[in-house]
Amino acid sequence: MRNEYKSKIIYPPAKQIFNAFDLCPFEKVKVVILGQDPYHGPGQAHGLCFSVLDGVPFPPSLQNIFKEIEDDVNKPFPKSGDLSYLAKQGVFLLNATLTVEKDKAGSHQNKGWEIFTDAVIKILAEQRSNLVFLLWGAFAGKKEILIPANKHLVLKSAHPSPLSAYRGFFGNSHFSKTNEYLRKLEKEPIDW
Repeated sequence: MRNEYKSKIIYPPAKQIFNAFDLCPFEKVKVVILGQDPYHGPGQAHGLCFSVLDGVPFPPSLQNIFKEIEDDVNKPFPKSGDLSYLAKQGVFLLNATLTVEKDKAGSHQNKGWEIFTDAVIKILAEQRSNLVFLLWGAFAGKKEILIPANKHLVLKSAHPSPLSAYRGFFGNSHFSKTNEYLRKLEKEPIDW
């Protein structure tokens, strides 16, 4: 990776690669949302899946996530696409691949990140209990085999991408179902 950062434009910036881990430590995780790889446009990726920094226009998948939040838990669209507020509440926003080359979606897949992030998912699933895993789309859905369903709530649906959101992401009620599960366990719900 060091050579890639020296010779190409790579996102997110190197200091932000592990933002998901920094903002949501292992012992604080309540919910896991799994993305595929970081956004590949300038200024978008900052180490949290689906998230963009303040002032960056919302990518279509993030717009659809906010639309579902609005419809599901009646919370209006935020002004910022920065999901750090979720990470600080225990939502682990993990991309399976933690880096990407500028304008080349998927360019760092099969370079070893998935081995690392699969291990992270397995460790969370084995060493913690009663987590909520939100698996959106076919790629994330394949990670279900890493998660013992008898210990956790696993919610699957279509991806929030405009190509698939109307095939089961919209109306999935994952945000209210997550909070219902957390309340049953007497845990603080997420302020989506």
